[in-house]
Amino acid sequence: MLALSQLSRDVLRTLREHLRPLIVYHFFFTLLASLLLLPAVAWSLTRLLGQFGRPVITNAELIDILMSAGGALWLLAAIGLTFLVLYLQQAGMILVAARPRDNHVRLAFEALWWTLRRLPQLAALVVVQVGSHLLLVIPVAFAIAWLYGTFLGGLDPYYVQRVRPPALWQFLAIGLPLVVVWAAIAATLYFRWILALPLVALEGLWPRQALKRSHRLTHGRKGPIALAVIALLLLIIALPLVATLLFDRLFTPMLWWLPERNAVLVPATLAYLTAYVLVTLAITFVGIAANALLSACLTLRLAHREPRPAPPPKGAHPGRLAWALEIGVIVFALSQAWLIVNSFELRDEVANIAHRGSSMAAPENTLAAVEQAIQDGADYVEIDVRLTADDEVVLYHDRSLTRLTGDPRNLGELTREELAVFDVGSWFGDAFQGERIPGLDETLAAVRGRNALMIDMKPDPGREVALVEGVIAALREESARRQACHDEAADAEAAAACGSVDVVGETRVATMSAALVEEIRAREPELRVTLLAQLILPGTLDRRGFDALGLRHNRITDNEIRLARYYGYEVHAWTINDRARMSQLIDLGVDAIITDRPELLAELLDDRRELGDGALLLVKLRNWLRR
Repeated sequence: MLALSQLSRDVLRTLREHLRPLIVYHFFFTLLASLLLLPAVAWSLTRLLGQFGRPVITNAELIDILMSAGGALWLLAAIGLTFLVLYLQQAGMILVAARPRDNHVRLAFEALWWTLRRLPQLAALVVVQVGSHLLLVIPVAFAIAWLYGTFLGGLDPYYVQRVRPPALWQFLAIGLPLVVVWAAIAATLYFRWILALPLVALEGLWPRQALKRSHRLTHGRKGPIALAVIALLLLIIALPLVATLLFDRLFTPMLWWLPERNAVLVPATLAYLTAYVLVTLAITFVGIAANALLSACLTLRLAHREPRPAPPPKGAHPGRLAWALEIGVIVFALSQAWLIVNSFELRDEVANIAHRGSSMAAPENTLAAVEQAIQDGADYVEIDVRLTADDEVVLYHDRSLTRLTGDPRNLGELTREELAVFDVGSWFGDAFQGERIPGLDETLAAVRGRNALMIDMKPDPGREVALVEGVIAALREESARRQACHDEAADAEAAAACGSVDVVGETRVATMSAALVEEIRAREPELRVTLLAQLILPGTLDRRGFDALGLRHNRITDNEIRLARYYGYEVHAWTINDRARMSQLIDLGVDAIITDRPELLAELLDDRRELGDGALLLVKLRNWLRR
């Protein structure tokens, strides 16, 4: 019988009985993985990625690389090496529990040695077990990619996320059943082979033998096994969420009661973060250990008719080194808390960039949206520009006119005069009927003396350089107009209305093409360039050629901020319309936020400026906790 309650008691009892040797093993393995295994894996994969010779910035580029022979090899290597490290970790914990010794440190070293001796079997198991699941997912992935291209390939991803057109629901209606069928087959295979890893670890079987025996032992028992695994998975997911919720809702408010003095708040925050780091480490350890012990208990029960691993012999002792390691964990937690506290900068300067103008309040890339963004307090107005058939630079995002006007033609096929008849405001609301596609020259005149632009270049294939030259020419022409305005100004007020003559210096340009960055630099070195990216794979991007890196907000990590500080460029986050997320990104250290709601960001920045140092420190602490 595989009663869930009995299995749970067996796992918990085993965890309690073998807690200290498991902690020691976890420490040694983590140290080995951090110093040798993971750096070696990262180095190997980064070197392999570097062979492609181009940065991965868009999802399309990522798919192109993964569809190539080299890309497929990289993906297989990344998945295989990742799972090999996980299998080594799990195998060692199974051995710690199943082969107890009287000395915890010696047992941890022996388990590590036994695990490394079984490296060939474990590597072969990864190839067979993980490879089988990959073979299952390949046809589904191709089918989903084909469906995406059929239903959503011609639509702007931003439009799909924001408007959620019928094509999205059609794609989901067909694609989701395919995913559900694949998940059911993959789950069946997983539960059938769940005992293979402990059989390799405990009995030294080779994958074929281990998989066959696992299939035989789990036959007719996959339901109870699935229930136990899913229950454990839910517990592993729930524990960090509950811990974060408790700290956020229960302990964090207590800090607000303390006097707003750094001499009190900093030590209290340090103690708080030390406790949080220790709890996080404990939860991570319990999740890893419980998963290993569940498979060990299942194997012993089904293969050897033993309910659980035998307890350690009487008189087993941790040894002085074990005590030292546990003290080391506390010191590590304290050091991490200290680093976190010192990473908080109490006062932040973050640029407010209005995405396509104030595009929640007015139709995107129109003079109305630009005007609204200025009124909403944006520091920069971000616009998209394209070339017309007669090489005029105008504001428009999509290649095709379909989404905003219903006309299927591409914008680059029409002249500026022909485009003047299109209404790009009615789709947004009756108040904007008659809104036209503006030129870059008109937009520069609209922000003159009042704001600055961030110009996102959207070139048609083969016209990249022409668009760069058109934008730079428009900036220089605007500079000449402003100079003439200053020459004619009668007083300081009139001169201020003319704006800065240094139009190139106050303007930013943006592109998703690393090659286009070089073209811009070659033609106008003083122009500040933002490279926009949806994702960047390690080792694929030279980070020294641009002034700012614009990343999708969920791709921004502490490491990205560290890299930016090291290489001396800014980090711009896009596109965020949620106040809480804006606050988190400010505290993460971004230099600019691109948003459809500049008025919301301006309000948030004003509110933060009014906070005292102590209150702002607690805001930063809460944002760090909620990442």
